[in-house]
Amino acid sequence: KLVSLAQRVHALHYGRPRDRTVAGMWREGRGTCSTKHLYLARELAHRCAELAPQLVHRVYRIDRETAARRFGDRVAATVPEVGLVDVHRYLTILLDQARAIIDVTFPGPPWDGLSSMPLACGEGEDHLAGHDPDHAKRELERLHCQPALREPFIAALAAHDADAWR
Repeated sequence: KLVSLAQRVHALHYGRPRDRTVAGMWREGRGTCSTKHLYLARELAHRCAELAPQLVHRVYRIDRETAARRFGDRVAATVPEVGLVDVHRYLTILLDQARAIIDVTFPGPPWDGLSSMPLACGEGEDHLAGHDPDHAKRELERLHCQPALREPFIAALAAHDADAWR
């Protein structure tokens, strides 16, 4: 059940729904790291509390070279020469008494259900999301990100994902 739930969310397109809620994500068939992982954390807390789901925010820097390697030249073109800072949300759960990473941000290969998934972002500084994860993420974005740099990158990621599914 855990793997099929994760795969269902993993298969959703990446992109901001107009209504930036879990309900909006399901209505529009697309979500971001924030909505996808919030949904999974809530579902797992309800269905499998023993997994102790925790949302985590990672503040990380991405440069053009890394963006090109991961997402292609069109996404990389939106990254300034000096790079940009973003905040990524992912989920951890307890598997075999250790924390395992679940990152269903972008559609990808099926999860094996036994080990950590690769993160969709690079190295950075992790922050537990706490009881109000959306507020915590907005605060980290306010402290670390420049919206004028970040927004074109997010839009390009959504366009990249839409192209990948064609």
